[in-house]
Amino acid sequence: MNPTGQAGRRGDKVRSDCWISVELTSSGGVSISLKSRVEAMYGAAIRETVEKGLAALGIEHATVKIDDAGALPFVIAARLEAAVKRANPEVDAEFLPAAQPWSTYGTTRDRFRRSRLYLPGDQSKLMVNAGLHGPDAVILDLEDSVAPAEKDAARYVVRNALRTIDFQGAERMVRINQIPAGLDDLPYVVPHNPHVILIPKCEDPGHVTAVDERVRTILEERKISSPVYLMPIVESALGCWRAYEIATASDLVVALTIGLEDYTADIGTQRTNEGRESFWARSQVVNAARAAGVQPIDTVFSDVTDMDGLMESVLEAKALGFDGKGCIHPRQIEVIHRGFTPAEAEIEKARRIVVAFDEAETRGLGVVSLGSKMIDPPVVKRALRTVTLAVRSGVLPENWREGGGEDA
Repeated sequence: MNPTGQAGRRGDKVRSDCWISVELTSSGGVSISLKSRVEAMYGAAIRETVEKGLAALGIEHATVKIDDAGALPFVIAARLEAAVKRANPEVDAEFLPAAQPWSTYGTTRDRFRRSRLYLPGDQSKLMVNAGLHGPDAVILDLEDSVAPAEKDAARYVVRNALRTIDFQGAERMVRINQIPAGLDDLPYVVPHNPHVILIPKCEDPGHVTAVDERVRTILEERKISSPVYLMPIVESALGCWRAYEIATASDLVVALTIGLEDYTADIGTQRTNEGRESFWARSQVVNAARAAGVQPIDTVFSDVTDMDGLMESVLEAKALGFDGKGCIHPRQIEVIHRGFTPAEAEIEKARRIVVAFDEAETRGLGVVSLGSKMIDPPVVKRALRTVTLAVRSGVLPENWREGGGEDA
């Protein structure tokens, strides 16, 4: 019996995906049977993609069946590669779509991460327009949102998405699987310009250093100079207890976040909107992150229909000291951004502090004062961040300094 592999989705409700079956044969060349909703327009292009893919993967003889529901070329390529490698795991070659110019931009350690939109790693239809919703970051997820049997196939979808999708300037994040399994995800994503790797269920600094070492090795082997940063997710009592050790385990860590669904299950309670059961854990993460000099990022709000509840959660997170929050639906992004936007009084105070700091520097003064009050460096730093966030949020013009600053 000839080895056969299958990958993808099919059915009446499937959109922007395809199902591919590859039977490896010993002779007869390549035979392609295609059923597609867009065959009249794109049938020839789909067949051409499959033929190129088989050649790239070193397959000369195969019977291929395709049930297409409008999949984009990067998805067809990913499904084909997964099917071939399920049929023959010894195939080492890759079928990579061309990296597009819009997939090459970088990131910075201290960029704003108010919102991070989770996208299941095997559902390409949710990825294509994700950047249009304006999140600060997108998370291509290989962990909880992907069924165990589909994790291998999701790697190819995520890899190809990193090379081809225009995320409109959003920071490009990938959540790998729990260590040690997640280490095997890294070769599929690190060479393709992910900005941040999320490390789930992180309980030990060793999890971070293991990812750090593997990331650096891959970058060195591929001669890639752009950094790939890390964001551990603490999701258990032990992880929260070790939060500072985790946050300082690597100089690639740029943020520390918390996952409350797993945390509350770990301590044996239910998660509530009030959040009393998680107050200690969230405070622990904020303090650990601040002490480590990285950003504290709050958990997701799971009820995508409750916008009032989401705003309350955002304002609470901001009050606790968090810089951002995860989201699981595009409609949550605007609320999160609005909640983290500085209030008018915050902006005015910060503006006056920054102006006073600028004036003190111009005059060569070693001490900054606002009226009769002395301003410490951490206060100036916070004020600078506030005005920058206000400008980024569109509530303060870029030329705000022209308005001057009065004494308090």
